[in-house]
Amino acid sequence: MTESERERRRRRVPRSRLADVFGDVLPDTTSDEREPETPSRAADDWYRENRPPHHDRD
Repeated sequence: MTESERERRRRRVPRSRLADVFGDVLPDTTSDEREPETPSRAADDWYRENRPPHHDRD
């Protein structure tokens, strides 16, 4: 298969199909364009909620 044949095959695949298979490669906006996210809960809440039961023993 020559290089030109490969290029023609690659061009035949619609971009929407590639997005369906691989998802969005790049986000629509970058992190510096977005508003900074504020944590909705205290930083340690997740750790307290997911604490293993054996850590509750005294």
